Amino acid sequence: MDFVRHGFSMDIERTDDRFFISIKATGKLTHKDYEKITSLLDSELEGVQHPELNILFDGGAFKGWELRAALDDLKLGIEHASEFKKIAIYGKELWLEILTKIGACLLPAEVKYFDNLDDASAWVNG
Repeated sequence: MDFVRHGFSMDIERTDDRFFISIKATGKLTHKDYEKITSLLDSELEGVQHPELNILFDGGAFKGWELRAALDDLKLGIEHASEFKKIAIYGKELWLEILTKIGACLLPAEVKYFDNLDDASAWVNG
């Protein structure tokens, strides 16, 4: 039997109302993954009046979403759109770069794609 590895790791650091969130995705993300992501994010943001979110998404091993998870991602983006300040997407896939460019047009945040993780981290932290 073949096992397909998937999931995410998430790190959240806070300074006052500014949050740096690092997410590393592996394989295809599922609805259950987004339930966990949403729960963690909502817990951290509870009681914060005007949070500012800087996101580093490590998509180096990311293979996409299940359909329901893609809808969860869209919902999460809509709910927190005004809180996003910078979003750095790291990956090696053309489809991820294209989706990043689409996201940059739809979100009020600065959104950039990187093919080097160190460059992505430096930009989102700068």
